Amino acid sequence: MESRRKQEFKKGVTADDGRRRRGETSVQLRKEKKEENLSKRRNLLPVNSTESPLENSGAIPQSQTPQIPQDKDRKFTINDIPSLMSGLTSEDSSTQVSSLRGFRKLLSAEKKPPVQECIDCGAVPLFVTYLQRNDNTELQFEAAWALTNIASTDLTRLVVDCGAVPFLSQLLASPNPEVREQCAWCLGNVAGDGAELRDIVLKNGALTHLLANIQQPANLSLLRNCTWTLSNFCRGKPQPPLSAVAPAIPVVAALLQSNCDEDTMIDAAWALSYLSDGDNHRIQAVVESGVVHILVAMLSSARVQSVIPALRTLGNIVSGDDHQTQMVVNANVLPSLTILLSHCKKNIRKESCWMLSNIAAGNIDQVNLLVNTPDLVPKLLTQLSAGAEWDVRKEAAWVVSNIATGGSRVHVKCMVEYGVIRPLCDLLDVAEVRVLLVAMEAIECILKNADNEEYTKLIDEAEGIEKLENLQEHEHLDVYEKAVHIIEEYFNGEDEVESENLAPAATAANQFSFGLSTQSTAVDFKGFNSNSAAIPQTAFSFGSL
Repeated sequence: MESRRKQEFKKGVTADDGRRRRGETSVQLRKEKKEENLSKRRNLLPVNSTESPLENSGAIPQSQTPQIPQDKDRKFTINDIPSLMSGLTSEDSSTQVSSLRGFRKLLSAEKKPPVQECIDCGAVPLFVTYLQRNDNTELQFEAAWALTNIASTDLTRLVVDCGAVPFLSQLLASPNPEVREQCAWCLGNVAGDGAELRDIVLKNGALTHLLANIQQPANLSLLRNCTWTLSNFCRGKPQPPLSAVAPAIPVVAALLQSNCDEDTMIDAAWALSYLSDGDNHRIQAVVESGVVHILVAMLSSARVQSVIPALRTLGNIVSGDDHQTQMVVNANVLPSLTILLSHCKKNIRKESCWMLSNIAAGNIDQVNLLVNTPDLVPKLLTQLSAGAEWDVRKEAAWVVSNIATGGSRVHVKCMVEYGVIRPLCDLLDVAEVRVLLVAMEAIECILKNADNEEYTKLIDEAEGIEKLENLQEHEHLDVYEKAVHIIEEYFNGEDEVESENLAPAATAANQFSFGLSTQSTAVDFKGFNSNSAAIPQTAFSFGSL
């Protein structure tokens, strides 16, 4: 049973804003159709196979029936639904199995399975009835498989409304491993539909039996599917109460520590990414499970599928307090992040910058380790440059801003020497208000730490002054006020030369002065020296008032 993987993926300018929770950066991701679909999986027929694992196993005697063709290569269509329904209501067990298998094959169609037609004919309540046939595991298996594929569509709620969840949960303790696996798969699809249905599954006690299957799996396929299902039990917003899913944390940690099958470890890491996405209590529960060093090791995997959930979980942890962040730093995560800043996948670079922004919002020692990690700052500034993708670039801006606001004068000087001013000034004409404010905050902190006019000159050369002056006309009040403040505070905004349109001032001798210096200036106009009597030595006078 092959599993399909999800493909996708701060601390604020103040101490509170610097660390930003994942919810702020992942709302759009949660809404993407791709991720929504990948939270569910359909159990398609294996290539070159039309049999279920229990078919012809000897558990159920096979018999010929007039209603249901026994050709295993038979492809069923919606035209067969009447005869399949007739078989479902038969008194003969083998006929019931054959009919259920026919419905299951219909619903296993790769494109446009006839779910609505199966609903309209009244078959779904019968599927639920056959889940209760403890005397016939093949009926239970085929019914669970059919329900699994219905649950993988946008009609998932039907599986809940027809009362299947309590029976599916109970069958996680079935003596037959194939039945347990198929029921786990179905419940994973139900939970993956969203928080409401997930909570219904949890309230029916499915987690306890699911964890038992993970701790003592009958086979690798069962372990993989149960771990995937567990990740869906933990995902979704609003999150389940920590008390409802806390028993899963040590079980997931044990999976990672056992260095088991890599696909299983990937799903285990996804589960931790959901469990750690929240307040510091959730984060601490994951930290205390002892998995941080394993997650850091996963960042070096050649498989993107391993890197992403590990990176997300570690990112959640460093969005917590300084102690929780230090646990990740102590696991030597910074060299790994340095490498990931050059990764070919945009979302990995984005997630790495998001994680670094939270480390940079930590204490001064954490900022110091970040700045002094070999090659990290140069690679970070590459992601801040105008040529980088916008999603990555704005996350890199948060890293730089947090270093500038929370670091020391030495750290700021180091960033300037690496060339941070140019890419920061390049951000001063972007449309996104929050990024403008983050960039201006970083520039102001750099100017506060300036020993001389060198930083001012660098900002001027990067066209920063001109862009700041333009931002004084910005429609957003916060941007306008910040730009005015920086100009007036650091660029002598109030000491500019008076406009030539100002009215002439009267001198002590009741003469109008137009601002010419009373001191003569030596200027040679083709042989005439300005020191000659031909040049007035005082202000122009038009007589007394």
